[in-house]
Amino acid sequence: MKHRTTPPHRRSGFTLVELVITLVLFALMAVTLALFFRPAIDSWLAVRNRTRMAAEADNALRLMQRELRTAVPNSIRTPGSACFEFVPTKAGGRYRMAADTVNGGSAAVDPGAATSSFDVLTPLATLPAVGDWVVVDNQNPGDVYGGSNRSAVSSVGTPAAALGRHRLGISPLQFPLGYDGGRFGVIDQAQQAVFYVCSGASTTLDASGNAPGVLVRLAGYGFNAAAPSSCPSTAGGSIVASGLRSCRFLYDANQGATQQSGYVSLQLEFTRGGETTSLVGGAHVANVP
Repeated sequence: MKHRTTPPHRRSGFTLVELVITLVLFALMAVTLALFFRPAIDSWLAVRNRTRMAAEADNALRLMQRELRTAVPNSIRTPGSACFEFVPTKAGGRYRMAADTVNGGSAAVDPGAATSSFDVLTPLATLPAVGDWVVVDNQNPGDVYGGSNRSAVSSVGTPAAALGRHRLGISPLQFPLGYDGGRFGVIDQAQQAVFYVCSGASTTLDASGNAPGVLVRLAGYGFNAAAPSSCPSTAGGSIVASGLRSCRFLYDANQGATQQSGYVSLQLEFTRGGETTSLVGGAHVANVP
């Protein structure tokens, strides 16, 4: 009797032809994805880059605007369109211009002699610290920088409630004669004068398509009586923004019919990764002490 033998089972796996077909299909899928999705990805990356640049430009612009609005009147100096200098204040208010005839013990400014303390009649958003500076009636940039109307705070106290909100002791200062505004500003000793400098801005881009310029903030260097003739070195400053292609700062000291306020125009242009964004703004500054 003959016995039927069972053929051996075929081994599982892929043939060479099946592998080739699979690779071809994967290649076609990869090419299809590259053709249809790469432009969308590139567009998304470009939008993200522009958004970041716009946000950084906006932050830099807002910082300059915020500080300029607190500037000591008539303290802005512009040696060139790539930089500007000013003296920001941290607080300000009104001082007692005459002695209280009802309540004794008041401290008023004596227009005929040097003043060493005075009552503050208005609340201060930020209390000055010993070493900060009081400035009064700044009619010209050279006054506050030279120190003729500026005095260091020596003490900060609180008088009787009927006399005022605060009492400031200062190094003896002859307040400007004829000034009847009764206003003063407080300059932070840690800041003093401030310079914003646009350094190295150029249309020549690096290999990554980035512009080389930086916006630098200089502070704490003191008060220079002589007006600057050129933009200073940025060594030791804080970088506010980078990737600047161009910038332009223009100051009009008597903007408008009343000539009581100035205007600083601020223009920034950034280029990164081959993408460019521009932002233009400005800040009104009070020029009435």
